Amino acid sequence: MLGPVYIAEIAPGKWRGRLVGLFQINIVIGILLAYFSNYRIAQLGLGANDWRWMFGVAAVPAVLFLLLLFGIPRSPRWLATQNRVEEARSVLQLIGSSDPDGELKEIVDSIHLERAQKTEPLFSQRYRFPIFLAITIGMFNQLAGINAILYYLNDIFSAAGFSKVSGELGPVAVGAMNLCNTLLAMTVIDKLGRKTLLLIGSAGLVGCLSGLAAIFLTHAHQNYLLWLLVAYIAFFAISQGAVIWVYIGEVFPNRVRAKGQSLGSSSHWVMNAVISWIFPALFIFSHGVPFLFFAAMMVLQFFVVLFFYPETKGATLEQLQHRLGIE
Repeated sequence: MLGPVYIAEIAPGKWRGRLVGLFQINIVIGILLAYFSNYRIAQLGLGANDWRWMFGVAAVPAVLFLLLLFGIPRSPRWLATQNRVEEARSVLQLIGSSDPDGELKEIVDSIHLERAQKTEPLFSQRYRFPIFLAITIGMFNQLAGINAILYYLNDIFSAAGFSKVSGELGPVAVGAMNLCNTLLAMTVIDKLGRKTLLLIGSAGLVGCLSGLAAIFLTHAHQNYLLWLLVAYIAFFAISQGAVIWVYIGEVFPNRVRAKGQSLGSSSHWVMNAVISWIFPALFIFSHGVPFLFFAAMMVLQFFVVLFFYPETKGATLEQLQHRLGIE
């Protein structure tokens, strides 16, 4: 939650979009490294204790991150809210602001304006459509099954009959595809548009999830499992994974954008908790049923996006407010 907020506040304006975009890229790089680390540990032949090492090695980057935090500056915007104006000016100079005094004045003026507008309620009739968009895109992001599949990827490979080592190597390929297509999505999201990417992703995810369900229900063609999972990750990364945070930030006006982003994020993570809790029980009951459910949800998403979601590419935030009727 704090990562993209801090990046947005600390980054110079001309680099903000790219640096915030790097947040998602760093997430998928971390996932890939975690899968590769698990694969290497599985090769060491540690027996029943290998899972302890898989957990334990995560302490290394955690400690490194903790140490590095002592070297980063506080957000100039946060410092300004605490009336530590001189410190805020010093941070702006440190990060290379071309006009630290002018930028500081804009920050202070913006804070005063936000404080004057704090009473604006999010849950009102005028914001019902942006609320619908934020909640549904957050829910559909998890109803695609992405985190459930990533969390239990090794179990999915094992259930299909893969050996322990090959079952650890498969996620490395999946993580690599996740990274490649996240990078690709960053280059096309402003060209193809958010709605187009969501529609392409929905159709591709339906095909991949249906194929995964067929493998487990028929107990045949397990050799296609890895390719279907790689394709699944590709379609997700280039659509849902790239669009969600951009879209939630675009559909709300400035005066309630922070509240709207929190609402969309909450629907995303609440649904993530529900799906990742239910998935193991469903998978034990029937390996194919969870994938059929996710495929059905992606069919529903396709039509919801097709008929209700507006395209937001190329429009200013003010134009979007007019288009959504929330001026």
